[in-house]
Amino acid sequence: MTATDCHSPFTESSSVPIQPDLLVSAVMHLMSQYTANVGASGDCIKLASIIERHLRALADFPGLPPVLQATCQQLSEQWAGVVDRAMPKPAKASFFKRLVIGRSAN
Repeated sequence: MTATDCHSPFTESSSVPIQPDLLVSAVMHLMSQYTANVGASGDCIKLASIIERHLRALADFPGLPPVLQATCQQLSEQWAGVVDRAMPKPAKASFFKRLVIGRSAN
């Protein structure tokens, strides 16, 4: 992974059973890449989304120690917030457009 792209080898789904140690390793790597890239190229929504997905997978993984599951759940929620804040917001309709649209709907 280079500092300019936001692609991850961990985004592809596979039939290999999930190994929590590999997920932890992957999410730590992705978090460090996000931190390195955020200052240089702005927020990377895709990378933040992948981090959130990895953390959620760890939080839902059976057999993981409860403290690690809880931590991954909390971090997953925080990263979901990062993704939500980074998503483009839809443009608000002006008062005039809302007035016209409201009339045509009736």
